[in-house]
Amino acid sequence: MDLLLFGIQGSGKGTQAKRLAAEFGFDIFEAGGELRKIAASGSPLGETVKSYIDAGKLVPHEIIMQVVKEAIGKRPKSQKILFDGIPRDADQKRDFDAIMMEAGRDFRGIQLLLEPEEGVQRILGRAKIEGRADDANEEVIRRRMQTFVDKTLPVIEAYGKEGKIVAIDGRGEIDAVYEEMRGEVQMMK
Repeated sequence: MDLLLFGIQGSGKGTQAKRLAAEFGFDIFEAGGELRKIAASGSPLGETVKSYIDAGKLVPHEIIMQVVKEAIGKRPKSQKILFDGIPRDADQKRDFDAIMMEAGRDFRGIQLLLEPEEGVQRILGRAKIEGRADDANEEVIRRRMQTFVDKTLPVIEAYGKEGKIVAIDGRGEIDAVYEEMRGEVQMMK
């Protein structure tokens, strides 16, 4: 069974995704990373994606969904996938659900809960420690978080109504949060 991982910026989603992938054998599909990989491939789709990235523009919905469909199609059905950063909004959810149904892939989701303010502080702290300039702008961080609240939370709520998502408190220590996530993934099999 595949896994969708949701969490506001700073929730530790990327860290936990790597741990889950290592333990349970998931392939991680991280939308941004997948787009960069395809852009570097030299394929016709890659050239299109590269043109948007090079121009600093958002890659259109249809192209993102084509990337998702290709990524799923390249993997054997036996290879579990952990989706990080998709679906981000209602349109992506609609198309993602259709792609997954067509591919005969079942999935569940986990949402890491974290108050936005704590997420901001974590990101700013990480930026200082790691020297990450992209994470040092508080205004940009808050804008990204607002987009998550406006666009992605309704997706999470919809999956909740479908009985496909479980929420986990993301405030604890990394290992404690992981153990709770680990238990949920074991029960999903």
